[in-house]
Amino acid sequence: MSTVASERATDRGVAVELTDLRRTYGGVHALDGLTLHLAPGEFVALLGPSGCGKTTALRCLAGLEDPDSGTVTVAGKDLTRVPTNKRDMGMVFQAYSLFPHLTARQNVEFGLSLRRGSGAQRRTRAGEMLDLVGLGSQVDKFAHQMSGGQQQRVALARALAIEPQVLLLDEPLSALDAKVRSQLRDEIRRIQLEVGTTTLFVTHDQEEALAVADRVGVMSGGRLEQLAAPHELYASPATAFVADFVGLSNRLAGRVSQGRAEVLGGSVPVLPGSVTEGPAVVLVRPEGVRIERSDDGEATVVSASFLGATGRVVASTPDGETIHVQVANVDVPDYRPGDRVRLTPRGDAALAVHDGSDSMGTPGSK
Repeated sequence: MSTVASERATDRGVAVELTDLRRTYGGVHALDGLTLHLAPGEFVALLGPSGCGKTTALRCLAGLEDPDSGTVTVAGKDLTRVPTNKRDMGMVFQAYSLFPHLTARQNVEFGLSLRRGSGAQRRTRAGEMLDLVGLGSQVDKFAHQMSGGQQQRVALARALAIEPQVLLLDEPLSALDAKVRSQLRDEIRRIQLEVGTTTLFVTHDQEEALAVADRVGVMSGGRLEQLAAPHELYASPATAFVADFVGLSNRLAGRVSQGRAEVLGGSVPVLPGSVTEGPAVVLVRPEGVRIERSDDGEATVVSASFLGATGRVVASTPDGETIHVQVANVDVPDYRPGDRVRLTPRGDAALAVHDGSDSMGTPGSK
């Protein structure tokens, strides 16, 4: 967030604190002592697989569910047992939930109609919010006359029109196609910076989370594995779960000694939280591996793929390890299945864990 945007957001936003939240369904711990603090005006994304507790956390903040224990505090006030309609939250969900018999303007006005203000004031405010989301020319259209992306913009305008203390976004883009999803996520971020509302965004899509949030929290089993700025989360994962879930990681056999891990015939510094001594599994990003064609190389190319801005080569070692390597897209044709290659580490810091540590398993984008 820029300094100017940060100052503006802090002036308008409120602090949110979820403290030691616990929520159990039968024998399943949906939230297992979750503590999460959002600074005024901050945009935080909760990321994780299905069932990790991220939506339950949002619903507890919204008042749609009551935690078994723990507290929900907004702007210094305990809202843990306050009804949803008294919490001053704006909510946007995967389903657009627009009234089909109302126009875009009327849908936005609906939330305002529950508050004080004349019809003229509501109409003006609705128009301003639709302008903000880029739909100023669509105010008189009905839902069936708009695309999915436009309908979700109306839902966002409706949520913002009431000037909520906190904006809650629960998988708001998952029903849209890839191009529209990318465009709308950038619009959501632009609008959030302009309005300055403290925002909690729940998604299973790591690209969305990393692209728009000030900080990203990765959840697993009702707990927060790590909460950090996007770059820090990717470059310095705190746990094996985070390293495997965010981006792609190769799991390579290595040995740790004096703060470094021997792997692929070289060595790399290890991140905090790593094994301190002895054999370990070293989690190395594809861009952290150097690849060279070599007749005496020990690894063999399995496949080479063009991925648009980059390329990826998959190679296997005599020990049976499968290693993903990021290459320049123009270099993809240089690698063919069966080619012999030499693989070495570039020297980027990596997390080293005990074999069998909690993780997502095989490498892959998740």
